[in-house]
Amino acid sequence: MRIIKSLLMLFAAAPLCLAATPEQEAVLKQLRLPPGFNIRIFADDIPNARQMALGDNGVVYVGSRQGNVYAVQDKDGDGVAEQKYLIAQQLNLPNGVAYKDGTLYVAEIQRIIRFDEVGQRLASPPKPVTVFDQFPSDRHHGWKYLRFGPDGKLYTAIGAPCNVCDPEKPIYGSLIRLDPDGSDMEILARGIRNTVGFDWETRSGHLFFNDNGRDYLGDDAPADELNEWNQKGEHFGFPYCHAGTIPDPEYIGDKQCYKFKAPAWKYKAHIAPLGMRFYTGKQFPDTYFRQLFVAQHGSWNRTVPQGYQVNVVKFREGQAYNELPFISGWLTAQGEVLGRPNDIIQMPDGSLLISDDSLGVIYRVSYGR
Repeated sequence: MRIIKSLLMLFAAAPLCLAATPEQEAVLKQLRLPPGFNIRIFADDIPNARQMALGDNGVVYVGSRQGNVYAVQDKDGDGVAEQKYLIAQQLNLPNGVAYKDGTLYVAEIQRIIRFDEVGQRLASPPKPVTVFDQFPSDRHHGWKYLRFGPDGKLYTAIGAPCNVCDPEKPIYGSLIRLDPDGSDMEILARGIRNTVGFDWETRSGHLFFNDNGRDYLGDDAPADELNEWNQKGEHFGFPYCHAGTIPDPEYIGDKQCYKFKAPAWKYKAHIAPLGMRFYTGKQFPDTYFRQLFVAQHGSWNRTVPQGYQVNVVKFREGQAYNELPFISGWLTAQGEVLGRPNDIIQMPDGSLLISDDSLGVIYRVSYGR
């Protein structure tokens, strides 16, 4: 029994490769950033790295859709994680992770669980405690994004269990929040097809979220959406209207698109915008302050692929007005996919981390260093 326990602890805490592999170096050489910015591998060997959450002491928690939750740690603060820990395994698509007051919260398809005092027990993680277990069990758009809001509540969303449909249960296609102990769950908004990324705008305090548009209306329609939520009861159109103005050929009925809340910004179609972060650090040039970095996961259903990059949505006084490329090159001119950016978090020093669920790495983006 002691031997088995020792082997499990050895597996749970493993050193990471400190130098990029030849394959990773080849990808890094293809990536294009604005002058003065640098990108390197922060952590590797994290299969299907999805949402990230910043913990204490340089620890970054990483969810996945392969059943595992990881922690990687940069102990010496040099911008490279030296250690990887397996926090949990064989979970049900644990995409979403959030951290607060020493506790890690993980969103599976059907529930939210928590790991208490996890930062003190990385090599021998605690058993999870169920926080809330009343979510639908559908796998289609069932993986979740999880964040703590400025009000201290947990926010997540329930995707539509389909490409396009009108589910009977009101919880589908909704934005929700609940207390950290699982109580007081409330539906904040509806008409949302599938959001796996959101953040709070720094001036207005409003929640902005990405929404992936429906498939099979053509290569260039409907546009994927950036939406702004600021009061309970708002409806963002799905499945009746898409991108604010496009009536669904099957579900529009007697509905009128102008009666739903229109997008705050329209992306290109099928780029799959996922993780996003308003930049509040001091490392990047001032032109990036309060601007929105968006991971575009990339199209799977378009004749000519697009996305596969990180863009900046420009904001002025709380309103989006332009979109510019920030990192490109994961999609080559020949259509080869080298990686798929998934989530973005900001580190205390002002650098950004970007997860790549295709290459299984986390990149670190810094300026002038």
